[in-house]
Amino acid sequence: MKLDELGEDAVVAQLTRSLRLDSRVRLGAGDDCAVVETTGDLQLLKSDCIIEGIHFLPDADPKWIGWKAICRSISDIAAMGGTPLDALVTLAVRPDTEFTWLKRVYLGLQTAAKSYAVNVVGGETAKSPGPVFLSVTVTGTVAGGRYASRSGGQKDDLLYVTGKLGGSIAGRHLRFRPRVAEARWLVQQFPVHAMMDLSDGLASDLPRLARASRVGFEVDLATLPLHQGCSLENGLQDGEDYELLFAVPPGAKRKLEAGWRTTFPKLRLTGIGRLVENGPSQFIGKGYDHFAR
Repeated sequence: MKLDELGEDAVVAQLTRSLRLDSRVRLGAGDDCAVVETTGDLQLLKSDCIIEGIHFLPDADPKWIGWKAICRSISDIAAMGGTPLDALVTLAVRPDTEFTWLKRVYLGLQTAAKSYAVNVVGGETAKSPGPVFLSVTVTGTVAGGRYASRSGGQKDDLLYVTGKLGGSIAGRHLRFRPRVAEARWLVQQFPVHAMMDLSDGLASDLPRLARASRVGFEVDLATLPLHQGCSLENGLQDGEDYELLFAVPPGAKRKLEAGWRTTFPKLRLTGIGRLVENGPSQFIGKGYDHFAR
């Protein structure tokens, strides 16, 4: 079968099904990050890429291209409740690219790295006939071995999202801020059963969390927090929101909502539904799929 007949999730599942994993690997491919044990500690590993024409347009400000390139991986570290540490940058560009353009890309990379206390420790630079390809690998750690995966969701867990959804093409897909502090606070204060960041849209990402946790979900669509001017379809399918989606037990509701208002008063937190034992595990529409027709 061709890739566009399988779809992104099926392609990834089949390619990673038989990868070698030894006893050091706590969590392999299929989640926001891999979790690997090193000398008794847990290390997070994540690699992500952005490609000209897919993740940014040629006329985009190169500073924000660099920002996005590293922040996508930082957002995945955050989604596990981790702290980002070090980054490796792989870049492939056309030889006739203006050096000033490339310097602004690295200005964006470095600005984001400083904002999140990440060391950019190396990588690779190569020529390409185009388009521009930029891949960033970020390592991280989790305090006390506590991390949140996609697969721990339980029946009756409450579902929450941070911030607002939809309309990322207006520029938010470049200038987003990974929710590192918010996610660390969540895993330290509450039993977060499952969590991920919303990169492909709620209509794709919530079903992934539900399937990984082997449950269904119920969502009150009227409660979805939307950016001004966005439709429900935008909020479900646009993608690249980079907000947190997480599940906690019902008993955490009062303390969570009160604590959030005090700790993060400028960032909205919205309960959108719950996980159920017997319910749908798919929306009618889907968010972004790299291999969809």
